[in-house]
Amino acid sequence: MSAYDTLSPLAQSPGLPKSAEGDPVFAEPWHATAFALTVHLHQKGVFSWTEWADALSSEVKKPGRAEDGGDYFDAWVDALSGLLAARGLADAATVLTLQKSWQRAAEATPHGEPIRLENDPERLPA
Repeated sequence: MSAYDTLSPLAQSPGLPKSAEGDPVFAEPWHATAFALTVHLHQKGVFSWTEWADALSSEVKKPGRAEDGGDYFDAWVDALSGLLAARGLADAATVLTLQKSWQRAAEATPHGEPIRLENDPERLPA
C-alpha cells in the first residue's frame, strides 16, 4: 500500500462530506482548498491531529452554527484561522481582512473566470 492509498486522519473527520466510495467530496472549490491547506499544515507539524480535532469540534459546537451542518466549512476555516493565530502565524484581523477581500473579489469576478484577489474593487494597488 502506498502513502497515497492511506487516508490522512483529517480525511476521516466526522461530518466531512463523502462520496458513495467513502472519499471526501466538496460542495465548493474553496472547501477543497481549506481541506488541503489543513492537511498540509498538519503534515508540516504546525498542529497535531488532536489539536485540530479539538479546534474544529469547538467551532462546530459554537452557538449559532447551522444545525444541519451547512456551515461546516465555515467552522473549518474558523478553526484553522484560530490555530494559525494561536501559533502567531497569522493574526485574526489579517485573516478576516483577506476573507472579506476574497469575498468581494468573488462577487466582482465574471462567472466562469478564476477568482483573483486583484478583482477586489476595494483592494489597494500593491
